[in-house]
Amino acid sequence: MVRTGVLVSGEGTNLQAIIDAKASGKINNCELAAVVSSKPDARALQRASSAGIPGYVVDKPSYPDRMAFTLAILDTLQRADIELVVYAGFNFILEQPMIDAFRNRMINIHPTLIPSFCGMGYYGLRVHEAVLAHGVKLTGATAHFVNEIADDGPIILQKAVPVIEGDTPQTLQRRVMEEAEWIILPQAISLYCEGRLVINGRIVSIST
Repeated sequence: MVRTGVLVSGEGTNLQAIIDAKASGKINNCELAAVVSSKPDARALQRASSAGIPGYVVDKPSYPDRMAFTLAILDTLQRADIELVVYAGFNFILEQPMIDAFRNRMINIHPTLIPSFCGMGYYGLRVHEAVLAHGVKLTGATAHFVNEIADDGPIILQKAVPVIEGDTPQTLQRRVMEEAEWIILPQAISLYCEGRLVINGRIVSIST
C-alpha cells in the first residue's frame, strides 16, 4: 500500500472526491495516511476526520518565510512516512527541498487543459474568469506531477469540459470539478499507486 498524504487549504472538495473514490474501490493500493492543512480552520480537516484520516496543521502565517513553511510541511510528511503527496486545493508553491524530496512523487490537479491558463496567478476562480474572457469553447482539468515551476510538471491525465454559453466563473468551476477534476485526480493517484506511471522526461506513459 502506498502511504499517501494530501495537502489542502480550504473546503476539501477534491479531498472528498479522493476519499469517496477510495471508499468505492476506484483507487487501488493506496493508504490515505495524512491530510496536511495550511489553515487550522479548513473544512478539509473535518472531512479527513470523518474518514478516519490523521489531520495535521502547518499554519502558514506562523512561519517567517516560504522556506520555513516548506520545511515544516516536509517534516510533517516525512514523519508520517508518506511516499506520494497529492495537492488538493493547496494554494502554495513550495521551495526546492520539497521538490528534491518528492520528485515525481507529487501530483497536482489544475482546472484547465495545461498549458492553457496555468502558472503563476492562475488559481481558483481566476482560472475560469480567464477562460471565459478569452472566449474559448473547451476547457477541462489536468492531473500532473509537480516540479519547480507552477503547473509545469509532466502531464498524467487530462479531461476536456465544454464551455457553455451563459457560463459564469462559478458555474464553469463547478462543471470542471464534477466532470473532470473529481474523475482524473483519483485516477492519477490509483495509476501511481499501482505502479503504472512511466516517466520519460516530460512524457508520462501508462503501462498495462
